[in-house]
Amino acid sequence: MKEIEKYIEGYFGVGGKDLSPVANLFKSISLKKNEYLIKQGHYAQHMSFIKSGYMRVFSMDANGDKEVTQWISNHGMFITDLSSFVFSTPARWNIQALSDCELYTISKENYEKIGDHVPNWAELDKLFIAKCFITLEERVFGQLSMSSEEKVKALLESNAEIFNQVPLQYIASMLGMTPETLSRVRRKMIS
Repeated sequence: MKEIEKYIEGYFGVGGKDLSPVANLFKSISLKKNEYLIKQGHYAQHMSFIKSGYMRVFSMDANGDKEVTQWISNHGMFITDLSSFVFSTPARWNIQALSDCELYTISKENYEKIGDHVPNWAELDKLFIAKCFITLEERVFGQLSMSSEEKVKALLESNAEIFNQVPLQYIASMLGMTPETLSRVRRKMIS
């Protein structure tokens, strides 16, 4: 559990505190490839930190014809359907393991207990939600303003390993392009 302590310390800036009581609020779980952490319409009762593996956040398009990948998460990221987790509404997203995954998971009830161990948790929690929002803003801006080539280049720079671990159709969907466009762009970048 030292890994989750280090991540909480670094991500939330909680230095110089014994975080073992917070780490003990998390449970270690495993998901096999293709298993779901949550399905659309269910309620997100947990937030998870990905220790290893890749997970996909997706839903069906408006017509129900095809899956649309909203995000692909991997090591060092938190994952949940945030709206469902915070507001107790049905999940809008499916979250599925793309590989065997190891997770540290905290229940909503235990998440609310973190404040018992970290005095300024309410402020840190607000910053966490703000970071999530900023990430979403940057992603939306990138989708609206970047060319296909720029999107692929940015993903290669931030997470090149994803191309070896995740099926290309999911990466293409996350980037808002067809698999054929992604293949064409990658070939062009290589030559």
